[in-house]
Amino acid sequence: MNVEELSGLPPGARSHFREEGIEELYPPQAAAVDAGALEGDNLVAAVPTASGKTMIAALSMLSAVSRGGKALYIVPLRALASEKKAEFEAYEEFGVTTGVATGNYESNSEWLATKDIVVATSEKVDSLVRNGADWLSDLTCVVSDEVHLIDDRTRGPTLEVTLAKLRKLNPGIQQVALSATVGNADEIADWLDAELIDTDWRPIDLQMGVHYGNALNFDDGSTREVPVDGAEKQEAALVRDILQEEGSSLVFVNSRRNAEAAARRLGQVSSEELTDEERADLAELAAEIRDDSDSETSEELAECVERGSAFHHAGLSSTQRSLVEDAFRDRLLKVISATPTLAAGVNTPARRVVVRDWRRFDPSAGGMAPLDVLEVHQMMGRAGRPGLDPYGEAVLLAKSHDESQELFDRYIWADPEAVRSKLAAEPALRTHVLATIASGFARTREGLLEFLEATLYASQSSEAGRLEAVTDNVLDYLERNDFIERSGGGDESADVGGFTSAADLADGGDSASSGPDEDLEATSLGHTVSRLYLDPMSAAEIVHGLERAEERPTALGLYQLISRTPDMYELYLRSGEDEKFGELFYERERELLGDPPSEFEDERFEDWLAALKTGKLLEDWAKEDDEERITERYKIGPGDLRGKVDTAEWLLGAAESLAREIDSEWSVAVREARARVEHGVGEELLELVSVGGVGRKRARRLHNAGIEEPADLRNAEKGTILSVLKGEKTAETILENAGREDPSMDGVEPTGGSTGSASKNRDAKRTDDTVEDEDDDSQASLGDF
Repeated sequence: MNVEELSGLPPGARSHFREEGIEELYPPQAAAVDAGALEGDNLVAAVPTASGKTMIAALSMLSAVSRGGKALYIVPLRALASEKKAEFEAYEEFGVTTGVATGNYESNSEWLATKDIVVATSEKVDSLVRNGADWLSDLTCVVSDEVHLIDDRTRGPTLEVTLAKLRKLNPGIQQVALSATVGNADEIADWLDAELIDTDWRPIDLQMGVHYGNALNFDDGSTREVPVDGAEKQEAALVRDILQEEGSSLVFVNSRRNAEAAARRLGQVSSEELTDEERADLAELAAEIRDDSDSETSEELAECVERGSAFHHAGLSSTQRSLVEDAFRDRLLKVISATPTLAAGVNTPARRVVVRDWRRFDPSAGGMAPLDVLEVHQMMGRAGRPGLDPYGEAVLLAKSHDESQELFDRYIWADPEAVRSKLAAEPALRTHVLATIASGFARTREGLLEFLEATLYASQSSEAGRLEAVTDNVLDYLERNDFIERSGGGDESADVGGFTSAADLADGGDSASSGPDEDLEATSLGHTVSRLYLDPMSAAEIVHGLERAEERPTALGLYQLISRTPDMYELYLRSGEDEKFGELFYERERELLGDPPSEFEDERFEDWLAALKTGKLLEDWAKEDDEERITERYKIGPGDLRGKVDTAEWLLGAAESLAREIDSEWSVAVREARARVEHGVGEELLELVSVGGVGRKRARRLHNAGIEEPADLRNAEKGTILSVLKGEKTAETILENAGREDPSMDGVEPTGGSTGSASKNRDAKRTDDTVEDEDDDSQASLGDF
């Protein structure tokens, strides 16, 4: 099908696609058009990676906009949201605007009402429904990318419930679901009342095979010789082989440590194939990685990058991951060793994908267990980029002939597992039941069950009464913790009427009449918990801890409290750390909030100590410990530290709202703890870090020079300020942000000492040997800016 044959698109869209080199649609794209993509019909596209799924989404969304509607593109990851936003922003040349929403779960993001296409994570869309975003009622098309992630225990229920709520909010909405790996795409299509496009067509061939000995055996019966020299690893031989054809490689392993070790080894292979120009470009990239963080992980990554290799895992910062992904897409980096996180949708194709580790430690199995077929196929689908690679190869590694045959049977010739709803697990259901009640989608028990019957879980469930029983358990929990109130009588017509806006839903619509069913209503506390996007169990833990506090909570007490919640992924205790943190527990037990378990309750006490370890990490950060020392002390990466800090800032912000809701006298203590963890500083620096450009290290240096508050920046001698901040441009920016009448540093020379109002607290200067002075302000680490 030729692009010129497409109708119903905004003026200029076809010209744009032609300019992008798209003259003919791929067969799956043409099938989607024939199935009604341009007419607003529901579609499920089970199409291999690189076969045009995004174009199917684009045609559906653009035709919806052309009809006067509005489109939503739901992604599983923030990184993927940024990638898609950049792609869709090109449509602005013919008048179609795009916005992205990924964070700030308390906002209804009303500014997005003016955008034609909105890109958002499923969690953000869920929070928009909870916060009554009116513009959601204007949606006429919703695209769910990577829809197979409904199977994920953590994120799947949110996507599933969000799609169900959007259908109820807009009964005629067009739903387009995309995935490369769905074993039961027909079930998903039935649930969404959609046409199914199910094909294994790819624009370039993908060969899948197993490497054993010196041979690479493919699924079509062909064989390629890839010899392994001496003590060389199989993956090194495979990377060298494809590099000699100027192709790139992705190597998937099962742990961060293995990813880093593999990158170091594979760097010895890739460095042999680099040109002088590439070495210079890689040196610049390595410098950017070092500038982002001063941790040991960053240094190791930079050293690998200089040799043309990299590792990729969740311990890297988002900036580092983006730098690695961009350089790999540009084929500057030749090989990445990665944990499976890289297979979760971000566009990083390689000519050859090597799945080295097809087993992973599974605590429930008591040891190493094989990966799911779906996950392995998701990795293998990264092989081959149209227009750059003549083919793609996906390779598993075997140590014996029998294992080689097992891998063919288990993965090469196998279909992905069926996607199964995880909604009936109580942790997921308690969150979504409260949100469903608080946002007005159900006002009675019968109405709640009716709404849940519209989910994928209900369509798949064969266990009679299971959903009803779990729902009743959740309702009991929510009532016990004062999140909802139940009363007899109700008119179910209030639950199934056609709502016209998310605001109507949030307001609860018309009041329910009396009747035989049980009424459900969120309390003020329940509304707050839902709006804050908290797991109700997290809110109950925080409320209980604040209510039991007899004296002003310390920062550690609050950090340990939020670390006990399900919304904080706590650090685990390493060998021997139970004794170390057990001693810390007894030393500082009076600071900890809530009821500690007995040390004889092994599992609960270990969880308490793990939360204490996480809280201590946050306290170290707020005491201005250096990032490198923290990451080394706790054996984590810079991305882990940043993730913990971001989550703590969010949870403490929520805790402050909860404190106000229950009239707690400790809201100021919570606010200060949140500000300290946000900026990574002691209390005395909080005013300074409120000035744009003043991070934790600059604030400490300024304070040590007697410049202790924004007023001092407006009045102190410029020479003193310049001597502390080093760079003229940096100093001018900070002075301007502080409101100095003349921030210019022209002709100013650095001077020692302190003058003006800054001298009044000269004797109060703090010397903290945990703060590492940084002479080069061009190096930015967490909290610097």
